[in-house]
Amino acid sequence: MDKHADRPERRIRLLIAARALRSIAQGALVVDFALYLEALGWTGAHIGAVMAAGLLLGVALTLLLGPLSDRIGRKPFLLVYEALQIVAAAVALVTSAPAWLAAAAVAGSFGRGGNGATGPFSPIEQAWLAAGLAPARIVRVFRLNAAVGFFGMGAGAVLAMLPSWLATTLPGPLAFRPIFGFAAVASAACLGLLAAIDEPPRPSSRTTTPPERRRSETRNLIGLMSANALNGLGIGMVGPFIAYWFHIRFGVGPARIGPVMALGFVLAGLSTLGTQRLIGRLGLVDAIVVMRILGLLFLAMLPFAPSYGVAAALHVLRGMVNRGTAGARQALTMQLVELDRRGLAASLSAVSTQITRALGPLLGGWLFDIDLLAVPFLVAGAFQTAYLVLYRRLFRGHPAARPEQA
Repeated sequence: MDKHADRPERRIRLLIAARALRSIAQGALVVDFALYLEALGWTGAHIGAVMAAGLLLGVALTLLLGPLSDRIGRKPFLLVYEALQIVAAAVALVTSAPAWLAAAAVAGSFGRGGNGATGPFSPIEQAWLAAGLAPARIVRVFRLNAAVGFFGMGAGAVLAMLPSWLATTLPGPLAFRPIFGFAAVASAACLGLLAAIDEPPRPSSRTTTPPERRRSETRNLIGLMSANALNGLGIGMVGPFIAYWFHIRFGVGPARIGPVMALGFVLAGLSTLGTQRLIGRLGLVDAIVVMRILGLLFLAMLPFAPSYGVAAALHVLRGMVNRGTAGARQALTMQLVELDRRGLAASLSAVSTQITRALGPLLGGWLFDIDLLAVPFLVAGAFQTAYLVLYRRLFRGHPAARPEQA
C-alpha cells in the first residue's frame, strides 16, 4: 500500500484521539488559569488583557495559516502547534514571572477552553477532519469530534480540583503549577498521535469550480463572518471569566467550581451526540437556533441567581444547549465551500469570531473590577440574540441546512 494513501477512518480516529487528550488539559486550565492569576495578585483587567492578546495573536495566525494549509497540507502546521503548546506549558510550570507567564498564556491560549481544538490552527484541523467525507458523514463526524472534546473538558474540569487537594503541600499559587505539567505531557502525546497520520501530497491541479459557485461561496463567507462577529462579542464578555465570576460572586474555589464545570462539559457532550434527531427534523440551522435560544434564556437568568447552587445549575444548562451546537455549526461551515477552500472557510469563520471576542475580555474584566457583575451577561445576551437572527436569515435556505443532511 502507498504510504501516502489517505485512510480517512484512521485519520479521523487519530485526530479525535488527539482532541480528547488536548481537551483534558484545556478543561483544567479553563477552570484554574484565571484563579491562578488571581492568586498571584492579577486584577480582572490584567487577566482580560492577556486573554485578549492571545485572541488577537490567534486572529493573525488563523488568517495566515488556514488558507496556506489549503495549498501545502495540514499535518506540518498541527505538529508545530503541539510543539508550541509543550514549550508554553513548560514555561508556565517553572516560572510565575509576569512577563514570561503572560507570553506563555498568549502562546498557549491558556484559560480560553476550546473544547480540545487547536486554537488558531483549528481551521486546519477541521479541514483535515472533513477531507473526503460526504455531507451527511461530515455532520456525524463533527458531532462526534465535538462531543469527545466536551467529555475531555469535563475530565479536565475534575482535574482542576487538584490545586485544592495540593493546598496543604504546595502553598498558595504553587498548588496550581502541576496542571501545566500535565498540559505539557498531553501535548507531547498529541504530537505523537498527529505524527502517526499519513497525509498524501497536495494535488497541484487547478480548481474547476464555476465562477458563479465561487461568487456564491464568497457571499456565504461574508455573511458567516458578519454573524460570527456578533457571536464573538457575546462570548468574549463572559466566557473567559465564568470561573472568576463564580469566585468573586459566591466566594467559591476550584474544589466547588471544578465539578460544576465538569458536569457542564459532560452534558454538553451528551447534548452534542443527541442532536441527530433534532437536526433530522429541523435541519442544521433551525436546530442550532432553537438550542441557542434556550441558552440565551439561561444566560439572562444567570447573573441574578440567588445562590451558587442556582447559578451552577443555570451555567450547566446553558452550556449543555449552547455547546451542543458546536459540531453542527462547524459541519455547516465546511459545506459552504468546495474542498479546496475549506481551510479558508474555517479560518474566516474563526477569525470573525476571534477579532470581536478579543474585545470582550477587556470590557468584561473592567466591568467585573468595578462590581457591575450582571452587565457583562446582559450585553453578551444582546449580541448573541442578534447573531441568531442574522445566522438564520443567511443560512436556513442553504442545501446543507436541509433536514435530510443529518
